[in-house]
Amino acid sequence: MTSTEAGPPVPPPSASGDDRSDEPPWPIWTAPAAILVGLVVGILGSVVVAGIGAAAGSSHTTPAVTLIGDIVFDLAFVVTALYFALTTGRQARPADFGYRRISVWLGLGAFCAAGAGYLLVTAAYQSIVKLHGTDKLPTDLGINTSTAALVGAALFVCVIAPICEEFFFRGFIFGALRKWHIKVHGRQIGTWIAAIETGILFGLAHTGSAAVQYLIPLGFLGFVLCIVRWKTRSLYPCMALHSVNNSIALGYNELHWTGGEILALVVGSIAVIAAVTLPLSSPTLSRAS
Repeated sequence: MTSTEAGPPVPPPSASGDDRSDEPPWPIWTAPAAILVGLVVGILGSVVVAGIGAAAGSSHTTPAVTLIGDIVFDLAFVVTALYFALTTGRQARPADFGYRRISVWLGLGAFCAAGAGYLLVTAAYQSIVKLHGTDKLPTDLGINTSTAALVGAALFVCVIAPICEEFFFRGFIFGALRKWHIKVHGRQIGTWIAAIETGILFGLAHTGSAAVQYLIPLGFLGFVLCIVRWKTRSLYPCMALHSVNNSIALGYNELHWTGGEILALVVGSIAVIAAVTLPLSSPTLSRAS
């Protein structure tokens, strides 16, 4: 994150806290449409990958096939979101999805505040509900079978998933749902409703890869990330927090790494995410009129 903004400058949030000058051009109905279409395309893509793996002689689903299938599944939602954004909006730029550079201090402040809030709520939840079990995904990706499998799993969990999921949920879905203007006692609460809805969808998206009792904390994380996206108008602190959460979960819960090893994973993951996404923070993505 740098102090240079991409695209036309966006004014700070208004006193009411619900300034909407950064709303994207795609309509609200594209949110449920993208979820349904993305799910269908993702499932079909995963089936094709599994079929290719079987045709190659694999008698069971290998970690490599699982990894490729998961990547294809996530990319299906990215492609679907791009399709609806570019075909329904008058113009779509990277900044509309949140690829907007902000000041380092704003990004760090939002990251720390959101992370602290998430940790406190998760700790309170854990004191009430005794959490047990681990994510099913790292095991399916064969993190304990080979170094190559571990590298592939870490790349997916800590880099690819944060980029794709933040693009789809905070960049596309949250932006569309914010167009649902709801007033209560003269105050707009549409953004809060959109954040809650997106958080629920984010939690449900992890059904199957995470134990059921973890879905509520994941849903809350999705909600918190929406607030970060709203208040900073940028996707970068969201991707960073998402990646750090996944890196710690993978390194501590699954691999039982030392603090230094986890820190290296965190720094490396964020560096790769920055290298991939920072070039997008320019007003170059548009649809022919």
